[in-house]
Amino acid sequence: MQTIQISKQDGYAILKLHRGTGNPINLQMMDELSAFFKAAEDDTEIGGVIMTGNPGIFTAGLDVVELYELDREGSYNFWKKFVDLATQMVSFSKPLVAAIPGHSPAGGCVFACCCDYRVMLQGENLRIGLNEIPVGIVVPERILHLYGFWIGTRKAYQFLMTGHLLSPDEALAVGLVDEICDGEELMERAVLQLKKYLRLPQQTWRMSKLNLRQSLLASMSVDFKTSYGAAMEQFWSPENRAAMGLLIKKLKG
Repeated sequence: MQTIQISKQDGYAILKLHRGTGNPINLQMMDELSAFFKAAEDDTEIGGVIMTGNPGIFTAGLDVVELYELDREGSYNFWKKFVDLATQMVSFSKPLVAAIPGHSPAGGCVFACCCDYRVMLQGENLRIGLNEIPVGIVVPERILHLYGFWIGTRKAYQFLMTGHLLSPDEALAVGLVDEICDGEELMERAVLQLKKYLRLPQQTWRMSKLNLRQSLLASMSVDFKTSYGAAMEQFWSPENRAAMGLLIKKLKG
């Protein structure tokens, strides 16, 4: 594993996103995450997972530099792999807690929403949320369902349509995160919550989790071409390609 780090504790695993500044989500990271969750589902030494990132960042979202350089078929496969990974994470039956150590926009927020519980670092300048529209990406309905599962459809719609990113205090107020705390407490709080889940009858807990997510899983499993077709067309529009090109120049300095 080159983009993630796994450490097994007593009965659970800590999964750390670890891919340089920003932890951008690329094809390799998605492959490694998918392999981990597949293996963890059947690993009797892993009762649950805490997912975290590097200091100051959970993940800044998709690696737009890698994505921009792909051809049409490559970008289609990139997006599909991301959606399939999110669906796999939503359907992961064991407890999954996010310890968010900093910024978590876009794909980072999607990963966080796949978890059962979110603890976020306190900080005035930190942000979490989905800002697809301001960067030229058409929002598919399944993202509304995932976001709205935690904060309600009305607020999810409002935030998506403006690309609003929330401070930790705002995220706590609307239920996007469950706790905010100082840095030294972040992992301690996440472990405490995970252990609360693990003290419960696990077969019952896991079956109940999947039962309570049936409608979400159904919406996440809609045919990719049907739900992402418009987004793919917009992604390749001259307007969007120009905007992405400017963004990448800025990122590369």
